[in-house]
Amino acid sequence: MEKQRIRIEQHGGAGLVWLGGWLFTLGYLHLGWGKGALALLIWPYYLGVQMAVPAVTG
Repeated sequence: MEKQRIRIEQHGGAGLVWLGGWLFTLGYLHLGWGKGALALLIWPYYLGVQMAVPAVTG
């Protein structure tokens, strides 16, 4: 009887990149803990508001 080999691979790098990006966002946008917790759900919104170019009126 042949022995079967089981190969287990872990890919945890994406989670660490996401966590680093979230912590960067907290610092860059000067968010408090309340808004920081909310940023977990709507992270792109906070970055978009901060980096948006103001509309030129004239």
